[in-house]
Amino acid sequence: MPLITSKNRTQIEFKSLEDSIELENPVRFIDAFVEKLELDKLYFVSKPVKTEGRPCFSNQLFLKVYIYGYFNGIRSSRKLEKECTRNIEMQWLCNGLVPNYHSIADFRKINPQALRNTFKLFVAFLKDIDLISVQTIAIDGTKSRAHNSKKNNYNQKKIDRHFAYIEEKTNQYLKELDEADKSEQTEKVKNVSEKLEKLKTQKIKYEQLQEQLITSGEAQISTTDPDSRALLIHGQVVEVAYNTQAAVDDKHKLVVATQTLNRNDRNALYNAVREIQSNLNQKEFTVLADKGYNNAKEIEDTQKAGATTIVAQQEIVNSNAKGTTPDYLVTKFTYNKEDDTYTCPENQTLRSTGTLHTKHRNYSSHKFKKYRTPACKTCPVKHLCTVRLEGREIERGEFAEALELNNKNYKEQYALYRKRQELNEHVFGTIKRVWGYYYTNLKGLKKVNGEWSLIMTVYNMKRTMNILGFDKLMQKIHAWKPQYKKNGFVNTQLTKTEPLREACFLKCSLLHNFFGIPISHANQSKFI
Repeated sequence: MPLITSKNRTQIEFKSLEDSIELENPVRFIDAFVEKLELDKLYFVSKPVKTEGRPCFSNQLFLKVYIYGYFNGIRSSRKLEKECTRNIEMQWLCNGLVPNYHSIADFRKINPQALRNTFKLFVAFLKDIDLISVQTIAIDGTKSRAHNSKKNNYNQKKIDRHFAYIEEKTNQYLKELDEADKSEQTEKVKNVSEKLEKLKTQKIKYEQLQEQLITSGEAQISTTDPDSRALLIHGQVVEVAYNTQAAVDDKHKLVVATQTLNRNDRNALYNAVREIQSNLNQKEFTVLADKGYNNAKEIEDTQKAGATTIVAQQEIVNSNAKGTTPDYLVTKFTYNKEDDTYTCPENQTLRSTGTLHTKHRNYSSHKFKKYRTPACKTCPVKHLCTVRLEGREIERGEFAEALELNNKNYKEQYALYRKRQELNEHVFGTIKRVWGYYYTNLKGLKKVNGEWSLIMTVYNMKRTMNILGFDKLMQKIHAWKPQYKKNGFVNTQLTKTEPLREACFLKCSLLHNFFGIPISHANQSKFI
């Protein structure tokens, strides 16, 4: 059977890099996009250039390398360096240059805000070419694992467990030491004494961790990546992670805003909406979010900012031990705005004394009034309404009006709310399941924000290519004139002292890893 013959490896050919890259290769769009940018206006910075030695590579080169890398599932700086030598697309993109892996890694590390600005500018490009409607935007968050194991995350409960274990083992070893001493077992005495010394060292370590926890004022601390937190992933599963927010426009499922947090979604809605308004230069739109965002203050602030909220209602929790019948739940009580009273299902009026009470929850607080009526004492259906001897009590928070408006929107536009899941899950499913970006490569909230902005930029690029097609997209990018001043770009890059801080942090990390000496939270926060 005849076989296809191969080329002769020793045959000399005259062929340029340009001839090796097909006309519709995505690498051509990456090159065209980066060449269009004025990176100094996006506040990209370079490492200080020494007076002696080889010249440095341009920021354009590093940005092209990283966009190409994330475009193709390559995040490691060492692997990106290898791709520059063996990948013909990367050779074309870099014009034959091969930057060192350390320089590649430094670029991403020192330019987190510039990467966020790049994402914002690409969103502005998407709006300019009419791929974003700015009518309905869904917000949701997803967790990405941090470079900090659960073993190196501590709260007071965990530290107390360690103290209890150390005390138990110490008592056990003291008994063994006493018995060995009486029986004159010299070798065993020495062995047990060493174990006791080890326990003393461990106790000092956890005492320092406890002091660090108290000083920080946080409920938990992480020793490898101080900004990371133990977050609930799903069900009862907890991971030390970050919470990445994505705001997705309903027209083409493009991400219009993103930010990474180290807390849950409860206090994230307003900041996400402000980011959307800044990126799109538009105040009025409808925002969809699940019940994790149902925070009355956040909803009121969002509505005041100009957005219409459709946030899922929280489930009504019946605090009555014997159970309040459905006919007498709080939703059956009617609020009368004119005289600030409630009317119960039995047509009795509940009034407030006007006293404002304060309730604290998750580092936030809100004020509320209590409404009561003396008619409860003689009410024949009191047992169906409440078990309180004094009668039924209704609480109304200071943000109740905004919450009621949101709940009204939720009920009337439930079909629109149902679109939320298909918008957000499309993005997260692609990024985490298909691309495998379920963890972050960096430490520190600022740097993780930069990496996720890069990921979202690449997602938008791929999606845009699918929507427009390569040729039309290239026409759009060549005709585009970026506007830098209108997008509110900010310069919050690492300061000149950052290299020194990085070196100090490295030394502290080595002390922790080799000797178990914790680093104070106050000092760690300066290094991130």
